[in-house]
Amino acid sequence: MADLSLFSNEQIAALLSALPDPAFILTRSGRYAAIFGGTDSRYYHDGSSLVGKYIGDVLNEEKTAWFLAQINIALASRGLHVVEYPLSAEDVKGVGAPGPAEQIWFEGRVQPLGYQVLDEDAVLWVASNITASKKLEALLRMQSETDALTGLANRRKLMSGLTEHFELFARYKTPTSVLIFDIDHFKGINDKYGHLAGDKAITTTADVCRHELRAADFPARLGGDEFVVLMPHTDSAHAMTIAERLREKIAEALRQLGALGNGATISGGLSEMTAGDTSYEDVLKRADDALYRAKRDGRNRIIRHGAKA
Repeated sequence: MADLSLFSNEQIAALLSALPDPAFILTRSGRYAAIFGGTDSRYYHDGSSLVGKYIGDVLNEEKTAWFLAQINIALASRGLHVVEYPLSAEDVKGVGAPGPAEQIWFEGRVQPLGYQVLDEDAVLWVASNITASKKLEALLRMQSETDALTGLANRRKLMSGLTEHFELFARYKTPTSVLIFDIDHFKGINDKYGHLAGDKAITTTADVCRHELRAADFPARLGGDEFVVLMPHTDSAHAMTIAERLREKIAEALRQLGALGNGATISGGLSEMTAGDTSYEDVLKRADDALYRAKRDGRNRIIRHGAKA
């Protein structure tokens, strides 16, 4: 702890004013009693006009309620309370200027004060702009969950999605179907035309999935030329219609690649989550079995598990 007796009042005031991040004294009712610092002009604007106002004067109702709740949590805990929160243009009002052009993220470090300010309990709220680290975090997450070749979800993200939707199915019995398919004779494309041609067939297939599937559907590349489509809120009969349209559209798109896609088709297996399943692996296994049946029966077809041969 620094010996403040070494500094004059003017020096202490100058030190507080020089803080790179803004520090707010906020009362329990949400009044801005004082503001210090915020000198890092890359991230902050002059907030001196806020002094004397209330949070509700400058933020919308929902955000105001959130800030007041955090102040009360800090006061009740009597210790440091750390939170992360975004602010965007629609959150801000009454400051005489437009809100931020894009969403900005902050880390708030909220420390109760040991004395009252303006006859109210109060906190010191230090706000640090963490937008850059949040963007990096989002980028790294996206990269870890996205297949580099196709831009679809990768195997890791797929398994996470299957787990999530299986848990929803187990709780609410919401119909959910899974399609697994691959490109027929894909090895022949690679052998005859090279791996770049094979990659083109894979990316073309992924593009069709993106354009033809519904917004709620979840296409992913499982690996190689194998794809999985998770279809929430969809029973297998409805899913079969979607899968057949997808099969036709992919074959059409592959034909347009010229010689390398001439005659290329897909085969797939389809299954629906059932009450007897213990995990998503059960439905995935049935769909995979149906895929092998489609291969055995001549390819260029979708087989629904449980359908008659």
